Amino acid sequence: MTPPPDPAGSPPALSVRDLRKTYDTKVEALKGVSLDVAQGDFFALLGPNGAGKSTLIGIVSSLVNLSGGEVRVFGTDLASDRAAAMRLIGLVPQEINFNMFEKPLDILVNYAGFYGIPREEALVRAEQELRRAHLWEKARMMSRTLSGGMKRRLMIARAMMTRPRLLILDEPTAGVDIEIRRGMWHTLREINAAGTTIILTTHYLEEAESLCRNLAIIDRGSIVAAGPMKSLLARLDVEGFLLDIDGQLPARLPAIEGATLSAADDHTLDIEMPRAMDLNRVFAVLGEAGIRVRSMRTKSNRLEELFVRMTGDNAADGTAQVAPEPTA
Repeated sequence: MTPPPDPAGSPPALSVRDLRKTYDTKVEALKGVSLDVAQGDFFALLGPNGAGKSTLIGIVSSLVNLSGGEVRVFGTDLASDRAAAMRLIGLVPQEINFNMFEKPLDILVNYAGFYGIPREEALVRAEQELRRAHLWEKARMMSRTLSGGMKRRLMIARAMMTRPRLLILDEPTAGVDIEIRRGMWHTLREINAAGTTIILTTHYLEEAESLCRNLAIIDRGSIVAAGPMKSLLARLDVEGFLLDIDGQLPARLPAIEGATLSAADDHTLDIEMPRAMDLNRVFAVLGEAGIRVRSMRTKSNRLEELFVRMTGDNAADGTAQVAPEPTA
């Protein structure tokens, strides 16, 4: 279920204007970043390592001091009313940061206590969140006995104890296998469908494409692309496919005007072609050359292609050409 659109005139869940951060080391991590995240959105913040994502999240969650600019959370100014803004935010950091010798139930109840939630109410919420995270049967076990995926789900459950209106997730599925990751996707979709706005950072681009409706790509401290996922992906005018063929490819491949063909191996044809090109025409030319296509698959994730184009050489190895971001 997609959350309903914002009521007319309601403020964005997150509004950032001309946000700048320069560290004492003279690293300029953010260079006038501006973006809005609508209420109820599932929003992806993408970028190479060192691009500014962690600094941006750190400022929004009040862990890093800004050098300039403005941050508003549901209309509440972070600088003038930090406490009120923070009550609206739940943060799930990349690092596992709970006490491994505490039980999941205690971790959630104690966390709620830090925010003034009465113990009786905290116990009710803890059961709700542990059940949603499929961890209720582990509620009274030592957390160190949980699997990596369970620990990640526990982090999300903990953040939801304060009923945040904005949930920020920094690489929530890092290091977990695809089956666990997809289970976490289901949980996050449920949370978003219930009305919580989610901002996600991830290096798994298929994750962002599957979950998010809008995105921003940050590179070298600046936003290089932002908007609806579908609109940004529509910018791509070239598609890549891998065609599995019967038998071996001929030594000389046929020419198809506007397309580029190459042999990935003796039995796989690599083709790049304009999005508007008719695939039937391609298959007809291949058939005339005696090449019979058995199956086909996309060469790469579409969002990955957009990401590479927008971030240039930085995306080749996942790093940006700036110093690593300090943590404070």
